[in-house]
Amino acid sequence: MSKEHTTEHLRAELKSLSDTLEEVLSSSGEKSKEELSKIRSKAEQALKQSRYRLGETGDAIAKQTRVAAARADEYVRE
Repeated sequence: MSKEHTTEHLRAELKSLSDTLEEVLSSSGEKSKEELSKIRSKAEQALKQSRYRLGETGDAIAKQTRVAAARADEYVRE
């Protein structure tokens, strides 16, 4: 995963999560209990997916950092 791809992935995840939360907050006063329950479930699912994907992205960033550090170490030792 490239650095640009990782950054775009983070942006997309945060935008998706914020859009879902915005929907929950903006519509909570005008919806029935059933509709609010559906929106809440959608928000919980979005949060769960975002946490998982952001965890994967964090792992990718850590891997990239280790590779870069190893290359720098190798360069310095040459």
